[in-house]
Amino acid sequence: MEFTFTDEQLMIRDTAEAFLAEVSTSEAVRAAMVTEAGYDPQLWQRVCEEMFWQAIHIPEEYGGMGLGYVELVAMLEQMGRYLFCSPFFSTVCLGVNALLVAANDEQKAQYLPEIVAGKTATLAFASANGGWASDSVTATFSATDNGFVLDGSYRYVTDGHSADLLIVAAREAGSEGEQGISLFVLPADSAGVSRRWLPTMDQTRKQAELNFEQVAVPASALLGESGQAGAQLEQILDLARVAIAADQVGGTQQALDITVEYLQERQQFGRVIASYQAVKHKAADMMLKAEAGRSALYYAACVADESLQGGPLADQLSEAASIAKAYCSEAYFFNAGCGIQLFGGVGFTSEYDIQLYFKRAKSTETFLGDASWHRERLARQLLDGESAA
Repeated sequence: MEFTFTDEQLMIRDTAEAFLAEVSTSEAVRAAMVTEAGYDPQLWQRVCEEMFWQAIHIPEEYGGMGLGYVELVAMLEQMGRYLFCSPFFSTVCLGVNALLVAANDEQKAQYLPEIVAGKTATLAFASANGGWASDSVTATFSATDNGFVLDGSYRYVTDGHSADLLIVAAREAGSEGEQGISLFVLPADSAGVSRRWLPTMDQTRKQAELNFEQVAVPASALLGESGQAGAQLEQILDLARVAIAADQVGGTQQALDITVEYLQERQQFGRVIASYQAVKHKAADMMLKAEAGRSALYYAACVADESLQGGPLADQLSEAASIAKAYCSEAYFFNAGCGIQLFGGVGFTSEYDIQLYFKRAKSTETFLGDASWHRERLARQLLDGESAA
């Protein structure tokens, strides 16, 4: 696959970079991350009303811009670069993707325009036991005369304590793996839903715990067919992995950039330390990580676009997502770690932003599966392919 940005994609990327450089400064990030919500609501309204980013890949028939996943990823890369604190990832890369993959036309017509108007959303699936695939779903549902009743708890829900809409995965009692899973959409303030913010190491992206106790939802809340959403959930998670990889590539690049800037200022033995050969070699290694990660990312973005459109490469999504997530996770952590080393002792202090990137690198590394998890997943896919052959 030969990939080059179109003029429109370059404009989207450059516009995102210019806007985020203005609004997501170090001071703005630090102010937002200490709040419970984790973002500035007024800035989010600007994003929705002025930039219209929340609608980027929502089809035009639902009020969106109708663009593709490559455009979305180009924007996410810049958000990761500037550590943008907002509910964008949870709303667009989890909520919108879940609706695009699993909702019927009536449900899309109801909920997607609400997101275009500024409502936030997120996806809840994992339990406190951990796991990043459909087999980690432990919450259950049961059918009633009027709809369904949901019971169970969810952990690691991005922006789950502040989202307006919840899309949750639950399984039939006694089922396991991908079998028996359904997806439901409901207002976050539904009776029986309790939400609690979970403080984490990375304060720039918030997580929450959700508890469902006899939560009654109408039949119209079911996305797709009852008990048949396991494969759809996996597709949604793979789309989210590509989005997280974009965040990681942006952070990988910025960790390199701010480190090189510091190396050109700091002096030791009468010379700027950037002039020392060993330091140059380390910076070159960091640049290689960023560039290779970007290549894996944009291939995965093209495959993700085909997955949403039903193109010929759609069946390669899980493979491309795992390759991108595994490599970009390690690249981000490598660059952020090298950055702290090259900054010296001050790299760990709160005065310097490199420590914020180090924390984001670690949190995104584990979220939706770390590099080892994805390499094992790729190995299983290859071995299953050989067995089938």
